[in-house]
Amino acid sequence: MATTSVPTELPGIERRTMRAVGWRIVPFLVLCYFIAYVDRVNAGFAALTMNKDLGLSQAMFGIGGGLFFVAYVLCEVPSNLAMEKFGARVWIARIMITWGLVGAAMAFVVGPFSFYFGRFLLGAAEAGFFPGVILYLTYWFPKAYRARIVALFMVAIPISSFLGSPLSAGLLQLDGAAGLHGWQWLFIAEAIPAVLLGLAALFVLPSRPAEAKWLAPEQRAWLERRLEADKVGAAPVAHHLPLLKVLSNKYVWALALIYSGSSATSNALSLWQPQILKSFGLSNLETGLLNMIPFGIASVFMVFWGLRADKSGERVYSTALPLALTCLCLAATNLTSSLTLTMVLLSFTLLGNYAIKGPFWAMATEWLSAGTAAAGIAAINTLSHLGTGIASWLLGVIKDATGSFPMGLLPLVVLTGAGSIMTIILGRGSRAQASAPAPAPAE
Repeated sequence: MATTSVPTELPGIERRTMRAVGWRIVPFLVLCYFIAYVDRVNAGFAALTMNKDLGLSQAMFGIGGGLFFVAYVLCEVPSNLAMEKFGARVWIARIMITWGLVGAAMAFVVGPFSFYFGRFLLGAAEAGFFPGVILYLTYWFPKAYRARIVALFMVAIPISSFLGSPLSAGLLQLDGAAGLHGWQWLFIAEAIPAVLLGLAALFVLPSRPAEAKWLAPEQRAWLERRLEADKVGAAPVAHHLPLLKVLSNKYVWALALIYSGSSATSNALSLWQPQILKSFGLSNLETGLLNMIPFGIASVFMVFWGLRADKSGERVYSTALPLALTCLCLAATNLTSSLTLTMVLLSFTLLGNYAIKGPFWAMATEWLSAGTAAAGIAAINTLSHLGTGIASWLLGVIKDATGSFPMGLLPLVVLTGAGSIMTIILGRGSRAQASAPAPAPAE
C-alpha cells in the first residue's frame, strides 16, 4: 500500500490549535462588536432626553433609525469586497476608527436633519464590519466549529444592551456637566473605545493562518489542511456563480428573507425597547436596569443554542423554531398592557431571536461556495437590512399614528413568521439538491 503524503497528525493538535485560535481571535472580535453595537443603538437611550431637546417626533426618530440602514445597505457589499483586497486587519481597523469618529460627532447634532445625516454617516462607517468578521472567521474555523463561534461572537449584541443599558442610563445623569447634555456625553464616551480598538486591530488580527506567528508550524499546517478539506464535497447553494450573479441568486434572497426578521427584531428592539419600557412610567435609571433583563437571558441561551446546533449538526430547525417563538411572542405583546407580562414576552422574543444567529450563519456559510462567500455573506446581510430599515421606520410611524408600541411591532411579526417558514422550505430544497447530481456550472 502506498504511503500518504499528508503528515501524520500529532495527538491533540486539533484541540490545541482551536483553543489557541479561539482565545487569540474571538475575545477581541467580541469586544469590537460589543462597542460597535453600543454605538449603533445608544441613540435609543439618548432618545429619552435627546428627542425633546432636538424636537424629534417618534416618526422622525424612526427615519433616523432607518437611514442608518440605507447607508449600511449601500456600502456593505463594496466594504466586504474591499476587505478581500486590503486584508482583514487593515479593513476592520479602518471601519472601527471611522465609526468611532462619526459616533462621537453625533453629540453635536442640533435638529432633525443633522440627526438624519449623522445616522446615515454612522451606517456608512459601520457597513461591512459584521459580514467581514463572519467571512474572517471562515478563514480560521472549520465548519464544525462555526455555529458555536458565530454564537460566541454575536453574543456581543445582547451583551451590548445588557451592559450598555445601565451605562447609557448613567451617562444621561451627566446632564449639564461642562455645558453638555447627558445624551451628548453618552455619544462621546461610548465612541472613544471604537477608535482605540481600531488602532489595536492593526496589531492583534493576522489576516490568515499563515501569518499567525503565535501558532506552531505544525498547527498552522494542520489548520490549513482542515480548512481546505472542508471545501471538498461541499454542497453550496450558489454553486460556482460569478460574484455579480450572487446578488441576484434566488437562494441568497431567500437566506436574506430569513435573516431579515432576526436582524430587524434585534435592531428595532435595541433601538426602541428603552422607549417602550419608559412608556410604562419608569425613570431613566429604572428603564436602564429593566432593559438589561431580556438581553441578559438572550446572551446565555444564545451560546447554549449555538453549541447544541454544532453538536447535533442540525441547522434548519435550529433556525426555524426560535424564529417561530420570536414571531408568536412579538404578536402576543398586543394582548397585554402589563409591564410584567410585557417583560416576559420581550425576554422570550429576544431569547428566540438571538438563538438563531449561530445556526443561521453556520448554515449560510456552508451553503455558499468559497468563490461566492465574500459577496454572498455581505449580500445576505445587506438585503436583510432592507427589512430592518423599513421596520425601524414603520415602528415610529405606527407609534405616532396609533399611540401603541405593540402595534408598531407587527411588521416584525410578519418578517419573523415568514423567515421561519422559508427556513423549512429552503432546508427541504437543499436536502433534495444534495441528493441530486451536481448541477452544471452557470453560463
